[in-house]
Amino acid sequence: MQFSAQQIAEMLQGTIEGNATVTVSTLSRIEEGVPGSLSFLANPLYTQYLYTTKASIVIVNKDFEAKEPVTATLIRVENAQTAFAKLLELYNQIKLNKTGIAPNAHIEPSAIIGEQIYAGAFAYVGENTRIGNGVKIYPQVYIGDNCVIGDNTTLFAGVKIYSETHIGKNCIIHSGTVIGSDGFRFDPQNEGNKKIAQIGNVVIEDDVEIGANCAIDRATLGSTILRKGVKFDNLIHIAHNVEVGENTYIAAHGVIAGSTKVGKNCMFSGQVGIVGHLQIADNTIITAQSGISKSITKPGEVYMGSPAFDANKYRKAYIHFRNLDQLAQRVAILEKKLTD
Repeated sequence: MQFSAQQIAEMLQGTIEGNATVTVSTLSRIEEGVPGSLSFLANPLYTQYLYTTKASIVIVNKDFEAKEPVTATLIRVENAQTAFAKLLELYNQIKLNKTGIAPNAHIEPSAIIGEQIYAGAFAYVGENTRIGNGVKIYPQVYIGDNCVIGDNTTLFAGVKIYSETHIGKNCIIHSGTVIGSDGFRFDPQNEGNKKIAQIGNVVIEDDVEIGANCAIDRATLGSTILRKGVKFDNLIHIAHNVEVGENTYIAAHGVIAGSTKVGKNCMFSGQVGIVGHLQIADNTIITAQSGISKSITKPGEVYMGSPAFDANKYRKAYIHFRNLDQLAQRVAILEKKLTD
């Protein structure tokens, strides 16, 4: 699709400086701009590229003053970065605006399907499953029996949703993620470490985004729960009966063991591991590669290390740890003097 500078300026409530009829059909970084592309300038460090870019249209701040001639058409707005982010969102909506059911998609007769859905090639929807309005089911998605998928949720290619899973509205689940697989529970007292049946489910509330290749296990009994607004990066494992509170963010390679309860508005950096049956207070921040082995009861604390403890104390302790070799040498010298 093509848009003119005039159309873009109207969408952003900006003013045009240059050719209002010039059109663009793609977006680009300012230093990589090509004819027919739209870019933006927000960081002053990139100003030099404005004078050499081949982008047809560049969004700039209203108060920007050019020091050299500019060949691109400029659209002046209050905040160039915010305006460009808005265009990215609109562009993505247009790109992903798919509807219709592919001939080789299979939807069981007992499933209830909403309006304006998309189901790509070889997608499968199981028995007694309910699909809301505007849901997008990309190719090779599997949705098992007795599931609920809320309005305007998107399941990208290759997502697997096991039976009884409930997913809310406006969720995004990226390729390769598996939701509702069995929790990891076996009975070591039973001959052969007999598997304990996992008969619970997974409940995902509204506005949740889950990255690629994540695994969210079903509960043994009850539900594994991701509350409203949770955001997951790629490659995250959530074990059986875990509950993650509203608006909590977890970066890549995070692992939370069974039955742990995580509070609201927490932020976990990459490769954080949390053992089972713990309570993590609201607004907790955990730095990268930390291991949490006991509950965090005070809201708003920052933890670091493995096993993790208060980040400020950890940084001070690390100074001594880094100098252990020198300290050991000094002790050895003192011991030698005492024995001579």
